[in-house]
Parts: sequence; structure tokens; C-alpha cells
Amino acid sequence: MNVENNISRLTRTLPAGCRLVAVSKTHGVDKIMAAYNAGQRIFGENRVQEMVEKQPQLPADIEWHMIGHLQRNKVKYIADFVALIHSVDSVKLLHEINRQGERVSRVIPCLIQVHIAEEETKFGFGPDEVPEVVTSPTTADLHHVEIRGLMGMATLTDDEEQIRREFRGLRELFDKIKTMNTPSNVRFTELSMGMSSDYQIAIEEGSTLVRIGSAIFGERS
Repeated sequence: MNVENNISRLTRTLPAGCRLVAVSKTHGVDKIMAAYNAGQRIFGENRVQEMVEKQPQLPADIEWHMIGHLQRNKVKYIADFVALIHSVDSVKLLHEINRQGERVSRVIPCLIQVHIAEEETKFGFGPDEVPEVVTSPTTADLHHVEIRGLMGMATLTDDEEQIRREFRGLRELFDKIKTMNTPSNVRFTELSMGMSSDYQIAIEEGSTLVRIGSAIFGERS
């Protein structure tokens, strides 16, 4: 698996306005450096412990994205450096991120995770809950959080039409919220959808961030 070639190939195929998140979970610092040397700067991790271990060993200009389920008691470990949290799946988590942002004196960028798949195991808000969350006066009071958009994971299926429907529904929700009267800390610019198996469909449906791991690094270590 030639990491540099994979990065180069992927970045050449991404349209303007769509960025690559290289999902480095379970992969070592050497593989991340190979991707970095090929020009990649955004890396996504699923586990806080892994991110915290890798971050000090790697260049300071890396943008670390938290893409996995985030427990409230783990936010404090990444609050001072995380560039974007994709996986905000509850109001309580949003409040904890705000609390930790205040503690480290920074505004933490976040995405609201929306449950768009048929599998029950996926986390996230129901699509009908999201408008209320982002327009709420309570959200407006979270001065150390900026909500930059939405994240979703499609059903793991070979049915491409189903995947497309799920991504399209998320894009329509994203577009709808952009027209709503939202607080100043809600600024919808990012739509995170698409992984190694379905990122091309996600791009066609308007993704601005694709989260790709195995197509870059090979199977998990």
C-alpha cells in the first residue's frame, strides 16, 4: 500500500470545495508521516486516547478531526487542540464541549451528527431534531462552540440508490438550515459524509469533507 500515491490519487479526484480527512485510526505515526509528506494535513481519529498519543509526536500544523463517538468525560483531553469534532450526537455533549472550550479559552468547531442510516447502531440526532437544536436560545449561549454543519454515515449496503437517498436527505437538511435564522455561533459551511466505500456518491451529493481510511492506509493495523 503506497500511502503517498494514494493521497496523490485521491486529492486529484476531489472537486473544489471538498477536502480529504485521512482516517488514521489504528495506523502508526510512520504511515501518518508518509501521508503528511505527500501534502495531507487533515487527519481523523476515532478514539481520544489514540489522538492524544499521536498528536505530540507529529507536526504542529496537522488538523486533528475527531470523527468517532465521543464520550463527555473524554472531551477535556482534546479540547486544547482538536480542529473539528464531527460527532456531536447529544445536547449534553455540546454543553460539555462548550465547558471545556471555556476552560482552555478557545472556541471549538463542531458538526452535528445526524442519524441517516437504517442501522440502529449508528449514533446521532434524528433529522427532525436538528433544526430545533441549532436555533435554540440555549445553543446561542454556548460561546465556546461553533457549529459548522452536519455529519452523517450512510447505511452499510451495496444498494447505491439507498446510500444516495440518505446522503441527499442530509444535504437537503443542510441546505434548509442554511436558510434559517440561526445564532451567530451556527455557521453552516461543512457537510461531512462519505467514507472509503461510498465517498464518490457523497461527493456527487455535495459533501465538503470525505473521511477516507482504508483507501489510503490499507486495512486497519
